[in-house]
Amino acid sequence: MNRIFYAMAASIALVATVAAQAADSGPTGLWLDESGRGGIDIQPCGDKLCGTLTWLKVPLNAQGKPKTDIHNPDAALQSRPLCGVQVLSGFVPDGPDAWTGGSIYDAASGKTYKSNMALQPDGTLHVRGYIGFSFIGRTETWTRPATRLEHCT
Repeated sequence: MNRIFYAMAASIALVATVAAQAADSGPTGLWLDESGRGGIDIQPCGDKLCGTLTWLKVPLNAQGKPKTDIHNPDAALQSRPLCGVQVLSGFVPDGPDAWTGGSIYDAASGKTYKSNMALQPDGTLHVRGYIGFSFIGRTETWTRPATRLEHCT
């Protein structure tokens, strides 16, 4: 009986430690988007926060070549690899666990939206993209990856 108690206590302590570490790092670091198909590395860029697409679940297209930014409205950018595209930019702090004033690029549609993000008590990150007013938009819940993700090339 003592073994079960100690095993449970150790598991709870481990989960609490991992959650605390994630919360302590704020929004910086690697996140999986809600679909689980993209990994975004959020880092400071000057005095703001930006995010770069650094992992793709399916990095190659049907022809076996790296996926490109085919939906970009700028024809000159449609041949650039998706890996390495900056998808978040311009976020500034707006309270202890919130960032506003940013933008998010949706590579699936080629559109850029205004955006804000907020770190949640459970360690997830809510990223909201919107047009015009924040209440007209969509929020995704991003999570930290459970395993190490290899950067796409």
